[in-house]
Amino acid sequence: MSNSHPPYGEQPDPNVTPWSGPPAPSAGYPAYGQPGQAPQYGQAPQFGQAPQFGVPVPPQKSNRGLVIGLIIGAVVLILALCGAGIGLALVGNDDEPDPTPTPSATAADPGPGTDTSSTPQPSEPPTEQPNNNNAVTARYSSDMSAVCDGSPILNAATYSGPATAKAYVFSNNPERPTFWSSKIVGSDKRYYAKSADFATVSVVGCMSMVPGSEGAPKQCDYKASDGKNVSVSYISSRYQLTFYAAKTAEKIGDGGVVNAPATRCPSFISYNKTTMKAYAAPDSGTIEAALDKFLS
Repeated sequence: MSNSHPPYGEQPDPNVTPWSGPPAPSAGYPAYGQPGQAPQYGQAPQFGQAPQFGVPVPPQKSNRGLVIGLIIGAVVLILALCGAGIGLALVGNDDEPDPTPTPSATAADPGPGTDTSSTPQPSEPPTEQPNNNNAVTARYSSDMSAVCDGSPILNAATYSGPATAKAYVFSNNPERPTFWSSKIVGSDKRYYAKSADFATVSVVGCMSMVPGSEGAPKQCDYKASDGKNVSVSYISSRYQLTFYAAKTAEKIGDGGVVNAPATRCPSFISYNKTTMKAYAAPDSGTIEAALDKFLS
């Protein structure tokens, strides 16, 4: 195809195909420079039409992440508010009194007929301390005789009156002034105490021979342990009975005079080998009578 034209007035060259403009577009395609009809969204383009793509629709976004984020934020905010409230409460307690009522030491106003006396609180019993340097602790019933030498017995019963008192009685003699022998009383007596029950005793009776009260000796013949015959002067006398509180060794009464008769020679006798003397024991009946009177 040539773009030449014959000169004005001349016939065109038969061998030259005349130019008739640009070729017509093929059927089914839009002309160059003209927009074709866009297919509807979701429909395939018609044959012969240029496919055109519509504006892409963005996928629908999920709200799940946003919801989770909002929940987490709310939880964090609540925790922060709670922490701030606790902190304010702690600070407020330092400056302001706690409005919660607390038990008061002041007793409420009692109603009529209510006993307003304070309830006594149990307390530890005071440890008893001796007020005498000679105070001792008895381990056996014979240790109670220390009262007759002026020594209080720390573990003796407290004397609270004659009606309930238990009593022991001891005596000595000129041959053995520091030795105190126990005097037996009837087990049927209210004031009787077994030797094992010495801690229940609150009264101790002490008998000392009255000076110058010795009577005429009675001669009693015995056979000594070595087989020899001996003669012993058996002497009567009188004793003064005095009652003391076992725990304090304080005098609490007089039991009067108790005779020690020597009218008969005893079947068994303890005597001094140097002086060959023996002193009669105080009469048991008189001792019991004195105890009956004092502890009645």
